[in-house]
Amino acid sequence: MVSSLCLASLGPGPCLIGPIGTGELLIILFLVVLFFGPKRLPEVAEAVGKSVRRFREASRDVKNEIESSTEKKPGITEGKDKQG
Repeated sequence: MVSSLCLASLGPGPCLIGPIGTGELLIILFLVVLFFGPKRLPEVAEAVGKSVRRFREASRDVKNEIESSTEKKPGITEGKDKQG
């Protein structure tokens, strides 16, 4: 089964705009080449790639931090307060 790319969704629900097809991708690529020019396109692609990589690393770090903070730690009893 082929999954489609949804750009405007408010969560796991349905797409608000619809999937991007081949024609739309070609138009976007044409506009990027027109805007940046063929000489700067490799620089732009590299910058976008680095940004995506940093975003994924940051997302993974946040996910790992949340998972490690919610793990049960030995020696801590849940639901009992030792102050009283």
